[in-house]
Amino acid sequence: MSDDEDRLTYSEAGVDIEESEAATAALLDAVGNVVDTEYAGLLDIGDRFLGLATDGVGTKLLVAEALGDYSTVGIDCMAMNANDLVAAGVEPVAFVDYLAVDEPSEEFAEQVGDGLAAGAEEAGLALLGGETAVMPDVIDGLDLAGTCAGLAPKDATFDGDAEPGDALVGFPSSGIHSNGLTLAREAVTREHEYDDPFPPNPDRTIGEELLEPTRLYTDLLGPMREHGVRAAAHVTGGGWTNLERLGEHRYEITDPLPAQDVFGFVQREGNVTDEEMHRTFNMGTGFVAALDAEDADALADATDGRVIGEVQEGDGVAIRGLEL
Repeated sequence: MSDDEDRLTYSEAGVDIEESEAATAALLDAVGNVVDTEYAGLLDIGDRFLGLATDGVGTKLLVAEALGDYSTVGIDCMAMNANDLVAAGVEPVAFVDYLAVDEPSEEFAEQVGDGLAAGAEEAGLALLGGETAVMPDVIDGLDLAGTCAGLAPKDATFDGDAEPGDALVGFPSSGIHSNGLTLAREAVTREHEYDDPFPPNPDRTIGEELLEPTRLYTDLLGPMREHGVRAAAHVTGGGWTNLERLGEHRYEITDPLPAQDVFGFVQREGNVTDEEMHRTFNMGTGFVAALDAEDADALADATDGRVIGEVQEGDGVAIRGLEL
């Protein structure tokens, strides 16, 4: 088999990003009359906006199931939702979860609950409970999703549109987060099991590395507001193409944050191209903010961020010699 024949893509693994985005757009068109930002829906409630975001953990749950360890997926569920609100400039305040299972299990339900509680405490929001549905004819295993509600003064949300000349400040991810696991799972299980040692760090297993929980970026909201952030991107499905959600410009990344070892491992095991990696995964950067260049260093100094590039006239995303 040639190198090209052996190569994995996200689409071949089972997820087509373009088809997914088209389906989402069709749903929004059908619903109609939605005040929709790139990451959250906003409802005008007078002097403030009520923001809502909903998301799940995805096929990361299959890694948790294989290891019998559900202790971190609640954090993932919390983070995937709360971070979307932060990208809209909305402060997360409350969360409800939806756990669907083929059969009830007190053990994994308790682990999921502990993760949700840990995520809520870290994010500083109220966990209001949720729903557990037992549906053996619909679910094989389990699925975990949730909805996060937030509030923001009308003058505090981000405009959502970067401007040419803006600087881009990137913030590190904690690892693979909760996107691209369909590709990552297929890649790493070609020659390995989840409980095999992770080659770059044999003290951890491959499964533990994949289960590293998604970072919560709620602590960035205050500093981003203080330093005049215009738009922000939560780097989720679609990888670095998420920057295009900041507006129709060119995004030139000149000093990217380093990618953690898990990305190189997935790429090698799946023979994945550089372009496909950056279109699928966060590659070490989980959140990006666009703001006036003169304010960028101050934001980076106030957080763990770094100026990674700039917004230019044109289109597309350029990073590590790639044109995405």
